[in-house]
Formats: sequence, structure tokens, C-alpha cells
Amino acid sequence: MIGKNIKKALNAKIEDWLKNIDDASIVKVLRENIIITGGSIVSMLNSEEPNDYDVYFRTKEGCLQVAKYYADIFNKTHEKCVEIKLEGERIQCFIRSKGIAAEENETGITDETEPFVISPTIDDEKPKYRPVFFSTNAISLSDKIQLVIRFYGSPEEIHMNYDFVHCTCCYSFFDNKLDLPSRALESIINKELYYTGSRYPVCSIIRTRKFVSRGWTINAGQYLKMCLQVSELDLKDFKVFKDQLAGVDSAYFNVAIAAIEDKKEKNPEFAVDNTYLFEVINRIF
Repeated sequence: MIGKNIKKALNAKIEDWLKNIDDASIVKVLRENIIITGGSIVSMLNSEEPNDYDVYFRTKEGCLQVAKYYADIFNKTHEKCVEIKLEGERIQCFIRSKGIAAEENETGITDETEPFVISPTIDDEKPKYRPVFFSTNAISLSDKIQLVIRFYGSPEEIHMNYDFVHCTCCYSFFDNKLDLPSRALESIINKELYYTGSRYPVCSIIRTRKFVSRGWTINAGQYLKMCLQVSELDLKDFKVFKDQLAGVDSAYFNVAIAAIEDKKEKNPEFAVDNTYLFEVINRIF
């Protein structure tokens, strides 16, 4: 699909979403904030149907307002199990007891690295673009919209948290601008993973599995770059360990984190070591 058609398709998708929101103030916030980047544009460039559309926000205030809006909608029918909190500069979903919250029969886990949303059928009488899945970092709506709340800012600021260059194609709704970097296009054409560096290299290593299963290639040098960044992390520090796994945004890893937190709560002197971590990981996987 060529660029002008990608812009047209993304614009139409967003407009369809916005017309299903009954709060004018939220519509205004979204019109001023929406940034789409990541895999959906890669799929469209390859004339494939996107699995979902990753929506980011230009401002912290806009991200927070929209996240609370959808949490309130979800909580009306799910016993107020989701709370949106601002901790420093980071916005997070806090979900009572499980680490994730999902509408029954609407979500699942495709692999160990990402949740997916089963879009409603044509005959589905439930509202379009309703919230169906919450994790620490994201809110999934029906009809293939995923709101990423972990990062916000300009496209350049958002991409500082990304790992592979092919994911840096970007559409900003507020100015109808589509950016297709040449290095990203080269990577997409060749289906070759090129690691640009990330704040979450543990997540990046795990994510390579998904791309390789889809026919992408990656050379040893890219793995070495990820390993070099991992070597700079103190994964024995539970805060660092938790932050790196939260970057994966997986229900499986949420279970691991919950198990460690429970252990530390029962024994504040408990120190996380590889023996314990291996045991937890083996039980879960």
C-alpha cells in the first residue's frame, strides 16, 4: 500500500473510532494527541491487514485523561477492578489481584510477549471500541485499537523506547503526517531486524521470537548489541527486573512478578537470586 492510501486508511479508522465516543472532551483530546506507530504501518506497507493499531499520545495530560475515561467505562461493569495512577512521570494501570483485567471471552495470549484482542463480529451487539483488556502498560479496545500508556510525547521521544528500526514508521493524526524513514523501509523490504538500542533490551530479546516466526531474519551482531545493553542492567535489583519485564507486557511475566512480590511481602529480607528466579520461571513456563 502506498503512503497516501495508508494515511487515508488510518484517518478513516480513527474517525470511525471517534464517532463511537460520546464524550466530546475526550474526542477533542484524542484529535490533538493521537500518534500511531509500530507494526500496523508495517503491515499496511506489505498490503496486510493489521493485527491492531498501537495508539500513543503526544502529552501526558491527554494520555492520563483518556486512560481514566476507559477505566471508568470498564469499571462500571467489572466491580471497579482497574485504577489509573500517575507515579512520577509514568502512567500505569493498576489491576486488583491479577495484574491484568479482561472482558470475558474477548481476550487471550498469542504467545509469551503480547496480549491480543478478539475483535467483535459483525453481529456483535456490544458497543464498538469498548475497553476489553487492561495490563500495566496498555488498554486494548475492541476493533483493533490498543492504547499504549507507558510512553507519551513526540514521535521522536516515543521511538527512544523502541528497539527495531522497522517499527519507527509513524502517523500523527493531529497534522495528518505520515513518516516513513528510509532505513525502516529498507528493513521492512528485506524483513531484516536491525536493533537501534532500547531502554528495555530484555523485552527486545524476547520480542525477536515473534518476528523470526514470521519469517524475519536477525544477525548475530544485533543480538550482541542487545546483550551489551542487558549487561548494563542490575537484574538482581527487583525494581529493575520488574521494569524490564513490564516492558514485555505479558500476562505470563505478570504472574512471575506477582509471585516474587508475594515472597518479598512475606519475608522483607528475602533476596532475589537466580536459583529462585529459575524456579519461578520453570513453574510458569
